[in-house]
Amino acid sequence: QVQPVESGGGLVQAGGSLRLSCAPSRRTFAGYAMAWFRQAPGKEREFVAAIRGIAWSLRDTNYADSVKGRFTISGDNAKNAVYLQMNSLKSEDPAVYYCAARYDTGSVQYTQSAQYAFWGPGTQVTVSS
Repeated sequence: QVQPVESGGGLVQAGGSLRLSCAPSRRTFAGYAMAWFRQAPGKEREFVAAIRGIAWSLRDTNYADSVKGRFTISGDNAKNAVYLQMNSLKSEDPAVYYCAARYDTGSVQYTQSAQYAFWGPGTQVTVSS
């Protein structure tokens, strides 16, 4: 089983950039699809982005409409990490960001938190205006 651990959260000004990292406790992503979710106070946990096929350099990706064009999910099997590059951060982006994993079934269309079995503890992202 994989145990994700996030890092890279912090405080950034609106319009700025931040990169989150996720380091699962396995040496390879083979067999897993990875995703980022976020949860703001008083709101439901929501899908941000997903990626699969990192180990085979396939890298299928999927994004929530709210972050398309601003956020990029990527993976590096050699470095054993998944990243979320966040650019043009807005006032609606602050949340706790979670890295999640599920067994790869050949699709990145899974956007519900219940569809992911393995979760990291989360990292806080704060955006100042």
